Amino acid sequence: MTDDTTPVDAAPDVAAALSAATGLVTEDLVKLALRRVKDPELNLNIVDLGLIYDIRVEGTTVSVDMSLTTPACPSGPELLDDATKQLQSIAGVTEAQVHIVWSPPWTPDRIEPRVRTYLGF
Repeated sequence: MTDDTTPVDAAPDVAAALSAATGLVTEDLVKLALRRVKDPELNLNIVDLGLIYDIRVEGTTVSVDMSLTTPACPSGPELLDDATKQLQSIAGVTEAQVHIVWSPPWTPDRIEPRVRTYLGF
């Protein structure tokens, strides 16, 4: 249980501790891990950018469908590698798969509304 004095940055650590204690991998835990992956050009995480299209957790296997801002994104391989590493770092995950999808195409409308407002979209 957290209280008002728990730093926001501690949330991923709390989620990881809960996962380790219970052995359960959840979609929320996957999202927390993927929030650590940042687009190096925009300095925003891939969840808030709306690049994560689908998360499937089946026991200890996690599969993620994600897109990129453009098929020519120079950071694509780095983002894919970082996302895979973050998924593999979750306690209880034995297999992690990240698939790049292009349909529907990514648009700025997919950015998290609070972030979009901050960016002035």
